[in-house]
Amino acid sequence: MTIDSSDLIARTPRPRTRISLAADLRALGLEAGMTVIVHSSLSRMGWVNGGALAVVLALQDVLTAAGTLVMPAHSGGISDPAQWRRPPVPAEWIDEVRATMPPYDPALSPTRGIGIIPEYFRTLPGVLRSAHPMGSFAAWGHHAAFITGNHSLECELGERSPLGKIYALDGQVLMIGTGYDTNTSFHLGEAHVPNAPQTSVSTCVVREGQAAWVSYIDVDYSADDFDRIGADFEASHPDRVQIGLVGSAETRLFRQRSAVDFAREWLLRHRPGWGLVPPADAPTGGPSPQP
Repeated sequence: MTIDSSDLIARTPRPRTRISLAADLRALGLEAGMTVIVHSSLSRMGWVNGGALAVVLALQDVLTAAGTLVMPAHSGGISDPAQWRRPPVPAEWIDEVRATMPPYDPALSPTRGIGIIPEYFRTLPGVLRSAHPMGSFAAWGHHAAFITGNHSLECELGERSPLGKIYALDGQVLMIGTGYDTNTSFHLGEAHVPNAPQTSVSTCVVREGQAAWVSYIDVDYSADDFDRIGADFEASHPDRVQIGLVGSAETRLFRQRSAVDFAREWLLRHRPGWGLVPPADAPTGGPSPQP
């Protein structure tokens, strides 16, 4: 959706800048050296001088090179057109769309449906992007190579994904002007559920220099109830979520592990057929890779 600049100016009391946004982030609790995954809405911040660039620079200023900035870089359109629903394509198009689909290229494939800030971020010098053709992540900073490396095809959002690496590093989640429906880390909670339902996924990659369709089995991820999980997480643990303003945007900062572990237990209670309750002394989640 294109936002009218005059409307943004009218509802912004003063310009949002790299300097003011950095001050807001520090006031919220973001610190140098942190590892943080960011979900964002540029328009919710008000009128920002420099747009997405100013937001990224403010985040980097606060985290410094000792920290690590991560954003989703998902390209969900690189998937089987026969399974598209929002919107579907005509049945007679499917074979042609599949045959002409550009395969995933970390340097070229655009993000889809996650906003202008992550789309801009993935293109910047020094930013690395993981290899998953549909659920990649981009990262900059101290742990960027660790977080983006070895992203398993069969584990889009699970333990062997960048989300699992952030969990291992005890990183943070920062939601700038977005709701819990954008909190990708809840998907790691899904992956931590024993015997979570699975589904077959098809995507287009490069194999031996040619576009090739591959299929794999992964968790049947769904964000349909993430707003409910987030509301219950906040109500149960209000002390774990720092809430403030970044520009005009209501913003939340919290430990990813707390949210993931809460989501896992919530899913066991609220999604019919999801998992088996493990023994009380069983560890939460699976083994995490170490940096």
